[in-house]
Amino acid sequence: MKKYFFILISILLLTVSCTGKQGKEDAPTLTVTIEPLRYFTEAIAGDKIQVVSIVPKGANPEIYDPTPQQLVELARSKAYLRIGHIGFEQAWAERLQANTPKLPFYDMSQGVDLIHEIHPHAHTHGNIDGVEPHIWNSVSNARIISSNICKALSEIDPDNQTYYQTRLDSLQQVINRTEREMQNYLANADYCFLIYHPALSYFARDYSLQQISIEEGGKEPSPSHLQELMKTCKQKQVRVVFVQQEFDQRNAEVIAQELGLKVVPINPLSYDWNKEMIHIAKSLSKKQ
Repeated sequence: MKKYFFILISILLLTVSCTGKQGKEDAPTLTVTIEPLRYFTEAIAGDKIQVVSIVPKGANPEIYDPTPQQLVELARSKAYLRIGHIGFEQAWAERLQANTPKLPFYDMSQGVDLIHEIHPHAHTHGNIDGVEPHIWNSVSNARIISSNICKALSEIDPDNQTYYQTRLDSLQQVINRTEREMQNYLANADYCFLIYHPALSYFARDYSLQQISIEEGGKEPSPSHLQELMKTCKQKQVRVVFVQQEFDQRNAEVIAQELGLKVVPINPLSYDWNKEMIHIAKSLSKKQ
């Protein structure tokens, strides 16, 4: 089935390349992988470029498969900005580039001090290179990602380079304000937190915090692992457990009920990146 699927996609993409630009909007389109990356890109692109994300709200970017229509729309884009190492990108990058050889691809993780997982083969991230993929959940990385976006836009559309640089400066100010507010909450915060899916590794590194994952090698935790987690949480006086809508919350709720932890829903894939980062920091604060 996959063979015929890719033959169909190739035919659709060839049709698009032959028919030229379509659509009612005058502004060119840029494709990104996830909503947080769309947030940064739109902040810099302004009204010069339309930005669309492939992975829709509520979908898991580690295992998402694009629709044929999305692949056709990608072929119409001016460029594709990838966040770097999430499962969707690793699974589809070669095929996307092969089917759209003239489409520029940009990696927004360039310059980021990447975290390498200890046992990448056991993890369901799909990131076969062993890199922890959630680089956007960090203010220090956000600055690098934003600069990479500005460079890419300036290369794609050099006539508006000054425009993009001005908007980058404004975005960096937003990032700085976000960091100051986060630091205010984290000045008196728990240094250790529990989370089902370990999406906050870079955030934890930024502020010398410890992230404890309920997932065991990217899979449902075993009973023995759950018992060990409860023991660790007691020892480290964990107070908060973060849960995400893309993942099963039952084990987190069991641990929370047993230990009296506060269950805090978070959305690391939210478009409202700055609000989400502040929400996470505030949830760990003891000032509440």
